[in-house]
Amino acid sequence: MVHSASKSHLKNPLVSLLQRSKTPSRVNEPNIFQYNSLIRAHANKSNPRGALACYLDLRRTGLLGDNYTYPFVLKACGLMMGLVEGRQVHGEVVKGGHGCDVFVVNGLIGMYGKCVEMVCAKKAFDGLESKDLVSWNLILGGYVSSGEMLVAQMVFDAMPQRDVVSWSIMIDGYGKKNGDVVRARVLFDEMPVRDSVSWNSMITGYMKVGELVAARDLFDLMPKKNVISWSIMIQGYASHGEPQEALKLFRLMLREDDVELDKVSVVGALSACAQLGALLQGRWMHMYIKKKRIDMDIVVQTALLDMYMKCGALDEARWVFDSMTERNAVSYSVMILGFGINGYGEAALKYLFEMVSGGIQGDDMTFLGALTACSHSGLVSEGLHIFDEMRRAHRVEPKLEHYGCLVDLLGRAGRLDQAREVIEAMPMKPNSALWGSFLLACWTHQDPGQAEVAVKKLKELGADDCGTYVLLSNIYADAGFWEESRRIRKFLKDIKMDKEMGKSVIEVDGNIEEFRSGDDLSMTNKELRQVLWSLSKSAFCAG
Repeated sequence: MVHSASKSHLKNPLVSLLQRSKTPSRVNEPNIFQYNSLIRAHANKSNPRGALACYLDLRRTGLLGDNYTYPFVLKACGLMMGLVEGRQVHGEVVKGGHGCDVFVVNGLIGMYGKCVEMVCAKKAFDGLESKDLVSWNLILGGYVSSGEMLVAQMVFDAMPQRDVVSWSIMIDGYGKKNGDVVRARVLFDEMPVRDSVSWNSMITGYMKVGELVAARDLFDLMPKKNVISWSIMIQGYASHGEPQEALKLFRLMLREDDVELDKVSVVGALSACAQLGALLQGRWMHMYIKKKRIDMDIVVQTALLDMYMKCGALDEARWVFDSMTERNAVSYSVMILGFGINGYGEAALKYLFEMVSGGIQGDDMTFLGALTACSHSGLVSEGLHIFDEMRRAHRVEPKLEHYGCLVDLLGRAGRLDQAREVIEAMPMKPNSALWGSFLLACWTHQDPGQAEVAVKKLKELGADDCGTYVLLSNIYADAGFWEESRRIRKFLKDIKMDKEMGKSVIEVDGNIEEFRSGDDLSMTNKELRQVLWSLSKSAFCAG
């Protein structure tokens, strides 16, 4: 291929990419080996634009790529989901006579698989005469990534040989992507040899579908746990509403000498602290992150923000936010929601204005936080304006949660008729949480007529529990309708409907204690005095 032809062929996406990327530093006598080293380094460090910029510079010098160049260039195309660029490189591969090289064709299969272009991936695979195990694993991984598990199973069954990677790809596909943990476990048990990847894939599959006990049993059986294994469990417990188990496991991980903390485990533990309101443990974790020099990137800093906000430590959250060198819609959303639920609605809206003014596009979570802030602070006109702007100006379509915030906002303000109009005009079916919020507003503003409508809707949804009827009875009593109130109480007594047991969680001297209504605590006077003293001391220090 002559240089003029390649120059014409590589314009459009690749050339525009070069204009946005830095080209490699010039050397006195550049050769293909030096360019290959640069391209490989960029691709392996997940800098695909840098790799493609190096490739373009190579072509402009008049050099042609070889069978060491194209695999990493194609890897870069796959990393950036650059199907157009990958196809152009594919043309260079064919014209350069490398279309039969197994190493290069494997790069093509991997690139097309990453870009979910399985027709082209299959053509490249079928055209390869000397397929190796890598070729089979790449086409298998492509079908799994595209969700075509039936085809993936046929490829897996047809493989002349399999390694631990082949088995792990299938376990990952069934467990993590399809949620079919039964089939994934059958494959896992049939594996002749397992490595940490296969163990972690199976545990992740269980965690994804919420089978925490099965995940923990497998985790305990795992012969050699790495930081990824611990992180999967900690993050899984935190995301499935088991924050105490997450923190217990985090403490166990700290005792392991050969396990170094990573960002995922830290974020999971901070999330657990946020759910529990465990400020002392969250502060300790913040200091531990600094001490161990864990990378304080935007993900870790945002997790710290969330923890401090949910624990009510607004000044510490603001300090973390002000120290961030990079902010995105998520970090702003945490600040907006945090100030909002703590009753500082105007401060929350200032962060919303700062974000929009800075050119950061808000998402549905951002506006959910802003609407929540308005609801908690009684900013009705501001909330209505934000709800309108999120659709009109920001092209963010409201979800059920946004309508729920709007109903809560109007309900708290006593605009029950308007709140009901919003519910009835919603494009989606309202859920029990939304009608429950409306019922609570009816109780606050003593409107038995609207309350009856809410209870009827909750009954239709099968969500008319004991608390619903107790609240309706209280609404009747507050309005002076004693006969109706007694009728509801008698109804509950006749059907023997029990109220769900409540529970509370508090942090005492850095320890998490959970109390349930009806628990026999069997607490001695000495233990009771210690708890009360710790609580009063904490309150005194806070004051």
